[in-house]
Amino acid sequence: MKKLTLFIVSDSIGETADLVAKAAASQFRQELKTVSMKRFSHVEEESQLEEIVFLAKRQDAIIIYTLVKSDMRKKIKEECAINTIQCIDLMGPIVDKIGTVLNEEPLEEPGLVRQLDDDYFRKIEAIEFAVKYDDGRDPRGVLKADIVLVGISRTSKTPLSQYLAHKRYKVANVPLVPEVDPPEELYMIDPNKCFGLVISPGKLNSIRRERLLTLGLKDDASYAKVARIEDEISHFKKVVSKIGCTIIDVTNRAVEETANVILSEISNRYK
Repeated sequence: MKKLTLFIVSDSIGETADLVAKAAASQFRQELKTVSMKRFSHVEEESQLEEIVFLAKRQDAIIIYTLVKSDMRKKIKEECAINTIQCIDLMGPIVDKIGTVLNEEPLEEPGLVRQLDDDYFRKIEAIEFAVKYDDGRDPRGVLKADIVLVGISRTSKTPLSQYLAHKRYKVANVPLVPEVDPPEELYMIDPNKCFGLVISPGKLNSIRRERLLTLGLKDDASYAKVARIEDEISHFKKVVSKIGCTIIDVTNRAVEETANVILSEISNRYK
């Protein structure tokens, strides 16, 4: 079985090249056994490139690089040619093409994509918001949120809130339990920003039983019984009907899929 080593070389942290290389390698059945990766981050000196190419030659590796400085790209390409090492430039062709179209010279400053900007701070603010107003701990967040999620226990409200927060949306989520009246704030919001999450009783029964076992408890507690789950779903339907919000069935959906449904709904409403 042939083994392959990929050298990831970057003047920043190298995450982009690493992700592309992993995506490419995943297309081969034996990639976990045969493909290994080594990342070289913050490479800013030509002498470092010479050392990396030397190591690549000894290990018969392929070099994949994202270097924003044209002289560094030229240097590693020359070194690879001299040493008959295969190399792939992920950054250069794109930067050159954009520069040609814009008729502008690139800044050639590593790490610009990760500089702290307004977009970054909006994401952090949204993440903090999702944590603060998770699981109905403070109903005042319902009135401040961009998106409100409601649902019974174990319908992925928290992970969905965090995923949407990374998309820069302030999300509050509220659990619905038959024995507890939902906060009045739920009936005061625009129903267009509220989404009810529902799941099939059978699927939820399986999820809750697994959860109980993980906690070291018996899986026959009332919490996991189908009759209890059906009561909770019935209560859920009454509440969301009163709110007038959209209901999304998350039974066979990953968090990302549910998030895409919500974002698509929002986008269509405000076109």
